[in-house]
Amino acid sequence: MTKTGSSTPVLLELTAAPPRWKTRWSRPLGRVLDHVVYRTTVTGRTNIPTAGPVIFAANHLSYLDGPVMVGAASRYMHVMVRHDMFKGFLGRVLFASGQIPVNREGDRAALQHAKAVLERGDCVGILPEGTRGTGDAANMNSGVAWLALNSGATVVPVAILGTRIGTEHRDTIPRPRRQLQVVFGEAVKIEREPGVSGRVSMDRATEKIRVRLAAHIEAAAAITGQDLPADDHHTSKHKGQ
Repeated sequence: MTKTGSSTPVLLELTAAPPRWKTRWSRPLGRVLDHVVYRTTVTGRTNIPTAGPVIFAANHLSYLDGPVMVGAASRYMHVMVRHDMFKGFLGRVLFASGQIPVNREGDRAALQHAKAVLERGDCVGILPEGTRGTGDAANMNSGVAWLALNSGATVVPVAILGTRIGTEHRDTIPRPRRQLQVVFGEAVKIEREPGVSGRVSMDRATEKIRVRLAAHIEAAAAITGQDLPADDHHTSKHKGQ
């Protein structure tokens, strides 16, 4: 834990990868959110490998995307969440449930914690667009590619639809009983390209994942009939989450 002043909220920090047992109650809570608070249709669970390390890479529309994905998946996962969410009651919940705080401006330690989770054969969830938006994966950071290349984990693209619709503001929390859609796509294996530099290999891997995720989101929207939201043209109060 760190505190920079008497009135500054305490931020919870990891000193090692979160243990597997902490996720044992986060998925049941996610399922309550999916199927009691909201009405969530889950498609493509058979695309999720039943064993071995998996990176779930999802689009980002709303605050709810992470917990909705956790509840929809057939495997437990540790989700990478913006570091300044780890304060107060919410921070204690995130910390206790094994989520990984990450500073999106650059956080090597968070990536190493996620890599350690994958190396023991577990799963990590990440929202690689980095900020809530239209959720079309037009842009994404290189975190997924770095983890995939350095851990050997399989990447499963995830389309989350309905957590924000129309012209709703990025800070909107949808009303209970809304219909949500979670669609897991075909798993993809990312490998280093021979004969190219590490930076080029990383850039190509990032673009390969982005294209795969974008195509999956577009197909999921067409199949489910749930459109992506319009850009609200407002800067979020919590840019980056």
